[in-house]
Amino acid sequence: MPAKSKAQQKAAGAALAAKRGDAKRSDLQGASKDMYDSMSEAELEEFASTSRKGLPEHKG
Repeated sequence: MPAKSKAQQKAAGAALAAKRGDAKRSDLQGASKDMYDSMSEAELEEFASTSRKGLPEHKG
């Protein structure tokens, strides 16, 4: 399932970085923290790899 907004794609990228150990989990906040806890690395990778071209900043 691709990300539906740029904000969702960014949050998934931050959560994925934390899952992989490239960023600290304690630095996460809001949606990225929820995504970290509830999604697998594969799911996060799918969201984070969504092209941002044509996506709205926030889903409506």
